[in-house]
Amino acid sequence: MEIFPEKTILTVSRLTALLRGVLEENFEHVWVQGEVSNLSIPSSGHLYFSLRDAGAQLRCVMFKGSARNLRFRPTNGMALIVRGRISVFDQRGDYQLICEYIEPAGIGALQAAFVQLKERLAGEGLFDQGRKCPMPLFPRRVGVITSATGAAIHDILNVLKRRFASLEVLLYPVRVQGEGASREIAAAIDDMNRLKLADVLIVGRGGGSLEDLWAFNEEIVARAVFRSRLPVISAVGHETDWTICDFVADLRAPTPSAAAEMVIASADELRGQVTALGYRLRLAMESRISGLESRVEALRRSLHDPTTMLGHLSQRVDDLAERLGLALDNNVTRRRERFDRLEAKLLHHTPVRQVDSMRQRLNLLSARTERLTMHRIQELRHAFVALASRLEVLSPLNTLSRGYAIAIRLADGKVVSDAAGLTEGERLRLSFRSGRATCRVEELEDRNA
Repeated sequence: MEIFPEKTILTVSRLTALLRGVLEENFEHVWVQGEVSNLSIPSSGHLYFSLRDAGAQLRCVMFKGSARNLRFRPTNGMALIVRGRISVFDQRGDYQLICEYIEPAGIGALQAAFVQLKERLAGEGLFDQGRKCPMPLFPRRVGVITSATGAAIHDILNVLKRRFASLEVLLYPVRVQGEGASREIAAAIDDMNRLKLADVLIVGRGGGSLEDLWAFNEEIVARAVFRSRLPVISAVGHETDWTICDFVADLRAPTPSAAAEMVIASADELRGQVTALGYRLRLAMESRISGLESRVEALRRSLHDPTTMLGHLSQRVDDLAERLGLALDNNVTRRRERFDRLEAKLLHHTPVRQVDSMRQRLNLLSARTERLTMHRIQELRHAFVALASRLEVLSPLNTLSRGYAIAIRLADGKVVSDAAGLTEGERLRLSFRSGRATCRVEELEDRNA
């Protein structure tokens, strides 16, 4: 460790660099256990979080290169075991743990990744029974996606040859473990569907550790199985081994040999089924034929001599013909009688008679109207003469003819009936029995004077 003399002044950067060197030199490889908090995953792909326990907390960072290899996703509250090295982040002056490996405390990383992926795919409906395809009853070709050198293909071929030797088997060889195995398995499933190379697919491998079987736990394989239009049987590992592929597949077989047995029934079983069906068919046919024979016999006994039946039918035809002739004659007679009645009724109610009757009535009404009109005119003439005489008596012309005149004020055109309403100098128009005259008021006299 570097020793400084008294009063040596260090910059912040220099002191921080010295501290970082001490920490990185003495804590280059440490394992730390704690609970995750303040987890942040920005777009850069780095992981930022804190590990804490009851007494302290430690800032941690896992860079993108290391985080890319994680098979599970850390969450807040998860207990982790972390391997890394202690360093100092100069810009903040904080010491932190740069993580290189992370695993959940209590269970392995692979098991945690398995549980997380299983829960997520189940939530999306990839395991729903309603979407699974039924197995074909008699497939003509079986597609097997597995390793060409593994024990699985040999077990499948042996079982299929023993059960149904004529069944065609198409092997699509892939790697079943290691880097890139999951992509090969998914591509093989897609190719089988795109080219329609088989009626049913067996996807699997023999037993192994969780790491060996991990290719069948990858999401890319689960998605390929889910979108497969061909029925898929998953046969991965032994009976106790379960993979994500098993949950998504249409059918899960505990072993590859069991998958081969599920594909198709054995030839002996099929022969037995055919024999049983043939026996049931023969019994049904015999029962049906016996029933038909009984019915034919009953119909034969109920069938009479055709000559007698034709004679009866001919006699019935003659009877019906005679009845038809009588019915036609009666119908014609009734219709003729009805026609005669309608003709007589029409002659009685002919329009000519009605027109003559209406003409006579019109002449009578015309003469009556003329008499009433002349009488009414005479009455009106007499009334007019009487009213004219009364009007003549009341006419102002008679009054004027006796020397009287009508005075009309020129200013407003009103008749003057009282001298009190006049003023001297006012102009008047006087109407006589014959003619008119205009005059001026020269003098007003009091009538009572």
